[in-house]
Amino acid sequence: MQFKRSLLSLALAASVAMPISGTIISEAGAATPPNMLIIADRIDDLISLDPQEMFEISGTDMANNIYDRLVELNPADLSKGYEPGLAESWEISEDGKTFTFKMREGIKFHSGNTVTAKDAEYSIRRVIGLNKTPSFILTQFGFTPENMSETIKAIDENTFQITTDKKYAPSFVLNCFTSVVASIVDSEVVKSNEVDGDWGNGWLKTSSAGSGAFKLQNWKPNESYSLTAVPGYWRGDVAMKRVIVRHVLESASQRLMLEKGDVDIARHLSPEDVASISTNEDLKVEDTLRGRLMYVSFNQKDKALSHPKVTEALKYLVDYKGMTGSFLQGQWTIQQAFLPQTFMGELKDTPYALNIEKAKALLDEAGYSDGFDVEFIVRNSTERVEIAQSLQNTFGQAGVRVSITQGTGKQILGRYRARDFQVYVGEWGPDYPDPHTNADTFANNPDNRDEAKLIGKVAWRNSYAAKDLTTLTDLAVQESDREKRARMYVQAQKTFQKEAPIAIMFQKVDQSSMRANVTGFNPGGAIASAFYWPVKK
Repeated sequence: MQFKRSLLSLALAASVAMPISGTIISEAGAATPPNMLIIADRIDDLISLDPQEMFEISGTDMANNIYDRLVELNPADLSKGYEPGLAESWEISEDGKTFTFKMREGIKFHSGNTVTAKDAEYSIRRVIGLNKTPSFILTQFGFTPENMSETIKAIDENTFQITTDKKYAPSFVLNCFTSVVASIVDSEVVKSNEVDGDWGNGWLKTSSAGSGAFKLQNWKPNESYSLTAVPGYWRGDVAMKRVIVRHVLESASQRLMLEKGDVDIARHLSPEDVASISTNEDLKVEDTLRGRLMYVSFNQKDKALSHPKVTEALKYLVDYKGMTGSFLQGQWTIQQAFLPQTFMGELKDTPYALNIEKAKALLDEAGYSDGFDVEFIVRNSTERVEIAQSLQNTFGQAGVRVSITQGTGKQILGRYRARDFQVYVGEWGPDYPDPHTNADTFANNPDNRDEAKLIGKVAWRNSYAAKDLTTLTDLAVQESDREKRARMYVQAQKTFQKEAPIAIMFQKVDQSSMRANVTGFNPGGAIASAFYWPVKK
């Protein structure tokens, strides 16, 4: 969704100029060069440039423009899902386990080396061998260091093949191969920079070896990175010959730079700063529904919270409309299902709304007519604390007396993952663009014992056994019929809404503020990372 806002330009007293390579890019009121894209973002989470290691938002944004994958997403229409990338086609064996990819011929890496099936073999084996944080996206198909020479292999220069440990839905496998971790690296270049069997990880942490629209020019941690366009990109012409992304933490600073023309795009304006530029004819704001969900969950180890009527009551004590109409306005929208909207199998039903009297009646039925005391744990970020305070108010109106404990991400996540809490307020984002990523998290718990330590699963963290849903989600990830698979996820979400001790509340809306002449920027929707290469001015 996109809308444009305009206002008389504010008179600014001072100029913010940006020197790059000894040149002043812009002065007060001056536009950035027509073939250069400059972005104000928050990139202090960027710790490695290795696509098989990075799992941070800033890193995946960068890698999405430096590297290609066998299977790609099209920024012009993300709703279409995956399409051929470096692999121009693929075939799936009758038993559903072997995928054979035919490589697109004539594609070159930035080094000038030709992209072949050998590079695909090296890259996917590299994921398994390195075993870094995002490797689970591919290791879940049964690939191991011990078997990868047989399960991941180049048949010839133009044919690449993988064999999974069992049959999975083809859409599940192919969706996972659109993830950044499945990026194809230049094997010759990376091998030449290997040290002591590190798969070139030490070198790739600060370098690049891709075939994408841009190559890395430089990176200054916590400050900026710049990319240079590669002529003749196979997916289409690149108008922006250079992209510079600057780390600008404060919303007010990003807004000032955007208004003065020092940047083309500001990616993190607060609702207040978005409103302040809303009538500036030189600027516009584009809204994109992202994949992050905000939820509140109730630990089933707690006697009161484990009562089904109490769980239901608490879902009626959330002021969904009140929060999205005030401090979350424009940047979160109501969503009450565990799959973000735009995912396969999305469910838009919102069966819950603030209803104090209904909640009181349900608490009375459960034997808690006088309410009870409960502790919320929440990370000390502004919007999460504000959400917790709103819940504290509405829960209190039904007699549920809330105390709020704030802490750092490490402190709060430590308690949450240890199941040492009563109520948790937090976010979750999908790890890859397939419905299994969230179904497996929210609605799958094969072992509810403490010692199982399935800390990657929200269901386990909340001691939610999810027995029927575990069976259903296990079946859905194997279903070959795409439409039937989508219906299975809809069914799972409806059951989850009724019984789970987890209330999904909101879905993130990304507001990209930009100069009016910028077109083609896509932050990746709910399923991908940012695309710089289609941008024009």
